[in-house]
Amino acid sequence: MQEIWIDYLNALDAKALALTNDEILDAVSKALDAQGKGETVIEPRVHLVPESSDKGHFNVLRGYVKALNYAGVKVVGDFVDNYKVDLPSELAVLNLFDPNTGVPKAIIDATAITDMRTGAVTALGAKYLARKDSKILGHIGARGTSYWNVRLLDHLFDFDEIRVHSRRPESRNAFAKRLEADLGKKIIVTDNWEDCLKGADIMVEASRLPEPAPLFKTEWVKKGAFVVPYGTMSALEFDLTDIMDKVVVDDWGQCGPGKPFGALRRHVDEGKVTAENLHAEIGQIVCGMKPGRESDEETILFWHRGLSTTDVALGAAMVAKAREMNIGQRLRFA
Repeated sequence: MQEIWIDYLNALDAKALALTNDEILDAVSKALDAQGKGETVIEPRVHLVPESSDKGHFNVLRGYVKALNYAGVKVVGDFVDNYKVDLPSELAVLNLFDPNTGVPKAIIDATAITDMRTGAVTALGAKYLARKDSKILGHIGARGTSYWNVRLLDHLFDFDEIRVHSRRPESRNAFAKRLEADLGKKIIVTDNWEDCLKGADIMVEASRLPEPAPLFKTEWVKKGAFVVPYGTMSALEFDLTDIMDKVVVDDWGQCGPGKPFGALRRHVDEGKVTAENLHAEIGQIVCGMKPGRESDEETILFWHRGLSTTDVALGAAMVAKAREMNIGQRLRFA
């Protein structure tokens, strides 16, 4: 049997790679394009709930991207009280495999990947679905993915005004401080949802609710806005989709009826959002199969639950850059 070596990238390696905004967006865009062309396999995520979902759970994501010649499996824990023990709420590991032989190719700390690819999907959704002149961002939530939502959205739109809110004052203040340092612009910290969201051009909801609660009011959404809700538990009023001209998802296989969790879970399970009235999956728009925004008057909602293929794509980009920079370790497998 031939020798098998695995590329291993830990959290320090991932940080040292310092993927640029454009490197992140490019990798994720390629994965979305491949999905739209039917050149991926996305298995719906599954969950492991050790005790109860209000404490936390594991997500297991599985995917294949033909153009990259990688299959991947990511396991990510999502535990809301981790801040109490000085840990991020989400910690993840990504395994990459050769899809032709099953040989393991890489083990990567995927905590940063999870955050970056989520932010990239939010930003790429806005690229195709938000008004080009969007200048006000309202963002609920300060979890790991939130930073990359704001950073990559601002990279594309250069906002005049960024508002943020999260439940804990220390969390939202620290979030704003980090953004101000990295983006070089003032961040408005709000102590309530309405002041954060009402009238914004782009509205992102990444809350961490213990149970569904209609905190995001439909009346706050102005005509032509772009809305991105992706909290594990829904924060939406049930009539929000009634004012939308288009509803777009990342993968209907993961968003369809009968699945657990998600911002539009009730809307889907009760038949308000269906495969028939859905406008598109984002990959179909990225590859040009279906149109994105067609007028400034359209009010559009984009619900994304997380794509395993974007994890694979960013993991592949990190492995390639690590080899160029001689970062990481090679582990003997066989």
